Amino acid sequence: MKRARQKAVVENEAPQTSQKSKKQRTCSYGSVFGESALHASMDWGSLPHHVILRIFQFLPLVDRARASSVCRRWNEIFHIPDLWRRFEFELNQPATSYLKSTHPDLIQQIIKRHADHLQYVSFKVDSSTESAEAACDILSQLVNCSIKTLGLISTAKPSFMNVSKAHFASALTVVFVNSKSLSSIKIDDTPVDDPSLKVLVANNSDTLKLLKMSSCPHVSPAGILCVADQCHGLKELALNYYILSDELLLALSSEKHVDLEHLRIDVVSENPGQVEFHTIKKQSWDALVKHSPKVNIVMYFFLYEEEFDAFFREETPVTHLYFGRAVSKAMLGRIGMNCPRLIELVVCANGLQPLDDELIRIAERCKNLTAMGLGECEVTCRGFIEFVKMCGGRLTQLSIMEEVLIPDNDYSLDRLHLEVSKHLGRMWFPDMMPTW
Repeated sequence: MKRARQKAVVENEAPQTSQKSKKQRTCSYGSVFGESALHASMDWGSLPHHVILRIFQFLPLVDRARASSVCRRWNEIFHIPDLWRRFEFELNQPATSYLKSTHPDLIQQIIKRHADHLQYVSFKVDSSTESAEAACDILSQLVNCSIKTLGLISTAKPSFMNVSKAHFASALTVVFVNSKSLSSIKIDDTPVDDPSLKVLVANNSDTLKLLKMSSCPHVSPAGILCVADQCHGLKELALNYYILSDELLLALSSEKHVDLEHLRIDVVSENPGQVEFHTIKKQSWDALVKHSPKVNIVMYFFLYEEEFDAFFREETPVTHLYFGRAVSKAMLGRIGMNCPRLIELVVCANGLQPLDDELIRIAERCKNLTAMGLGECEVTCRGFIEFVKMCGGRLTQLSIMEEVLIPDNDYSLDRLHLEVSKHLGRMWFPDMMPTW
């Protein structure tokens, strides 16, 4: 009877104890997770201003815009000027590109609230005329800007060339007039013209250091000469060869100019035999190098073999040479004779004539050569090893297709890589595919 009563008491009390214990555990868990979540919420909302700003700087634009809707404080930080110094307008049409485009509402918000904060700006457009037109429309509205660098980039064919010259020049001059602090401009493949360059010079001559303007058919040598005469701090210049002249090189060599660091020249011909290329005098090249002894002169050639006649007949201070089409043995021979400052040489194609003598001459006379690339060419293994032996360890880059090398009685391909590695001072193998 006593045991039955004790059992009943235990059975009656057990549920109460269990409920109490469960309640305690629940309260304990709730305090842990509930308070933690509460603290997390409070911590995110009360983060120091500079911390939130730093987080926003690492976020992609889309994520940053989403984060700005979390609370009023985050939205205020979203519009802090520091976040709008650098911006890339991506203008793509759904019908012509799979890439996303900057939302029109955001573009209008930037123009309204951040035009005067923009400093490093680029426009990336696809192949459609509509995208290029949209870029011009935005440029036309940047009347309160203080842009330092400007880039116009076509990701496919140069769509800016489809915009009317008047519309493009008008839009561009809005930025040229209002910025007054432009230091770097990249406007390749655009209808920029001489009058707009005069506006650029009139408003930014003291600040302009870099100008890239390859494939701009409406710019004349006089337009570039105007830039060279007025922008005495110019350090980098990229243009087409048809604009290059003795007068321009002499202008860049005047005492008023700082030392030019980089001159890129694109030598392009689309129709063989239709373009006759002029020759730059040795005295003009000499004047430039005397004034700027460390200048890199980079030349990209996209010519047919019969169009090379005007080049490298005299000593030319080129430092980097890239041949995008076949180049003759005779031309490579001239390079060995007349390009003593050469640092890098890349030959896309030559033909089926071994280049042993030409490479050896280049190794002998081009004492600064540190990089070489050969594509669809031919050179015997013995000739190639002789070339490498003469250059030695200064060849920091050596990219040669395996198909280029012709085995001979002295060297097989297996032995070749060991010999070349020995003279380079590092392990080397021929490339299986081009690396440029």
